[in-house]
Amino acid sequence: MGHLREHGFDVKVQNVADLRPVRARHGVPRGLESCHTGLVDGYVVEGHVPADAVKRLLRERPAVAGLAVPGMPVGSPGMEAPGVPPQRYKIFTFDRTGRTSVFETR
Repeated sequence: MGHLREHGFDVKVQNVADLRPVRARHGVPRGLESCHTGLVDGYVVEGHVPADAVKRLLRERPAVAGLAVPGMPVGSPGMEAPGVPPQRYKIFTFDRTGRTSVFETR
């Protein structure tokens, strides 16, 4: 959440015991699940998605439900590890039917 705040997003945290119903309600495909689920201006943001990717999503406004970074790849925002090289990872789009596509690779 700190990463998004540092990049100008107003983040409100709501801790819930089980995110599965939230993810299901917003159409997050099972294979794209991660540790955080957020909502921003009509889109879902799942996992450690970089702020600049969220800003690009909001600027381009594609016809998708949201973005996701599955798992917790080293080097993604909040998952930096001193002395450990970042992993390459993909940022996916997804729609309500479960269709996914690569939005970008880092």
